[in-house]
Amino acid sequence: MNPVTGLALGRIAIGTVALASPELAGKLFRLDSAANPQLGYMSRMFGSREVALGAITLVAKGSARRKLIGLGIAVDAADAFAGVDALRNGSVSRSTAVGLTVPALGAVVAGAIGLIRA
Repeated sequence: MNPVTGLALGRIAIGTVALASPELAGKLFRLDSAANPQLGYMSRMFGSREVALGAITLVAKGSARRKLIGLGIAVDAADAFAGVDALRNGSVSRSTAVGLTVPALGAVVAGAIGLIRA
């Protein structure tokens, strides 16, 4: 499968979970929903972004698709930074930070591969 298509479908799947069940998304990301009652709200904001970016990337063609791939890389890099920063400031454990950061970095790499192929 094309890495960009895989990333787009993954975004839609993760975003759908975050929108439909913020509590489940929190558990999947190993975040403490009980200690942070605003997590549901933030999960839904994240979810809508992921669904929108995934869907528009799937239907885009040509230079618009390349620009969306670049945007996805930037978003994933920001997500990776957020995971590293959360570890630095102590808001998540090391294992949670790794679980948040490594997939984001993988998405950056997959996006870059897709951009080169596009």
